[in-house]
Amino acid sequence: SFRGYDGKSDLHVGITNTNGVVYNYNEEGIHRAETGWDECISVPLVQPDMFGLLQQWDKLLEEFSAGEAWLPHRYDEHDHNCYTYALAFINSVLTAQGKQRMSKSEFTEKFVIPQTKNASKYITLHQELTTNDFYIVPLPDQ
Repeated sequence: SFRGYDGKSDLHVGITNTNGVVYNYNEEGIHRAETGWDECISVPLVQPDMFGLLQQWDKLLEEFSAGEAWLPHRYDEHDHNCYTYALAFINSVLTAQGKQRMSKSEFTEKFVIPQTKNASKYITLHQELTTNDFYIVPLPDQ
């Protein structure tokens, strides 16, 4: 639960297909999860007007995830993990589109940090409200 998140622990990363199934990688290999990601930070990667990419997304994700790079024995907590998996998939899509690949730091700065800052503000507000016994009531119509 986010209520216990201290902001210092690592978070698990996954990529969703167009039906919301989360593909993720850990020491047991690739997983496809339909549930269990209720409290997550969503980082939009594809613009709604990118119809061509959206139509191919599921096939690209499935084919990428079946690669030997994502077998369980290749997992390494620091160098070949869930974040590596997600970034490698994103970069494979960018390469297929003829676009430049992103470094880990570039992806983190451009996509992850803005979303985690928003989540951090929400978590901090939630913790303050619950710790100090505040509650929110709607304002009367004016």
